[in-house]
Amino acid sequence: MNNSFHIAVLPGEGVGLEVTAAALHVLDAVERRFGIALRQEPIQGGALYYKEHGSTLEPDGMRRAGAADAMLFGAMGWPEIRFTDGTEITPQIDIRGEYNLFAGVRPIRAIPGVPVALADPRAAGIDLVILRESTEGMFARRSEGVVTADHATDTMVITRSVTERLTRFACDLALRRKATRGTPGRVTLVDKANVFRSFAFMREVFLETAAQSPEVEARVHYVDAMALDLVRRPWEFDVLPMENLFGDILSDLGAGLIGGMGFAPSADIGDAHGLFQPSHGTAPDIAGQGVANPTAAILSAAMMLEWLGTTRSSQACRDAAVAIEGAVDLAFSTKGLRTRDIGGGSRTRDVAETVADLIAAGSHDRP
Repeated sequence: MNNSFHIAVLPGEGVGLEVTAAALHVLDAVERRFGIALRQEPIQGGALYYKEHGSTLEPDGMRRAGAADAMLFGAMGWPEIRFTDGTEITPQIDIRGEYNLFAGVRPIRAIPGVPVALADPRAAGIDLVILRESTEGMFARRSEGVVTADHATDTMVITRSVTERLTRFACDLALRRKATRGTPGRVTLVDKANVFRSFAFMREVFLETAAQSPEVEARVHYVDAMALDLVRRPWEFDVLPMENLFGDILSDLGAGLIGGMGFAPSADIGDAHGLFQPSHGTAPDIAGQGVANPTAAILSAAMMLEWLGTTRSSQACRDAAVAIEGAVDLAFSTKGLRTRDIGGGSRTRDVAETVADLIAAGSHDRP
């Protein structure tokens, strides 16, 4: 069984550099504990790189990233550095398009010991996934919008083929979660089918495709009602596929339920490639201070290992992914970690070292 993998590491800028270093520190412990070899290939890029070199990634960076077994991404973008059309530098979106990473997997899970936003005791059991379609929707023609002196127009794109793939991915994910986590095996499409033809079409394709997985409970929900219900009863939801822009917005709302963006990992998955990154940005206001919460980056690394374990048939990677998640839970529930974003004083390095030490000691069962 092959347990050696080539990882493209794109740490980016701002706190991306810091949280990626923390995730790599945890992966070092995983390599030693589980006999996994991760050959890291650094690739530079981002807004600051663009300002200096005139390109968003270093030469041949896009091809090199895609040639790796997986991509580990920190954060890229800087508010003051933009293209001439006013949009930000976002190489991560370019990578999604280049490698057709249609499934944006954004787990929203309450971590033991981390304060949640809701007083209801059921909030401690929040465990859902926002599944953001990452190649179409309002992002599909993002560089082709028409702007005149009087109006601006962008185009929504929903296709049958991508909606079918997203639905099948959602159903498979719901069944895996049911088997491994005891979740309901429920998929709820989030749309605005009562107003827009594109979403009515998406709903029709979703229901047709979900019917091919009768063991999965398929539901639909309007996006405005979902914004309400994610605050009112988030523990009732499981896998939530949705259009690109809706997923971008609601995943931030979901992160707010479980402690903030520092606890929100993500993956962008295609048929042959996977990119793994925290959902947050570069946070220029705290960059370089060593106080950024690296938990999302560490959990994104766990998602990378789980994906490698599944796609490359590596039990060691699957075991390591479970170990990272369990060590994170123990670190916050029993080791007193409290990062600045939840009112504590634990620094970036403190989180990385605590999680790595728990893995090294074999103390990574969930509480």
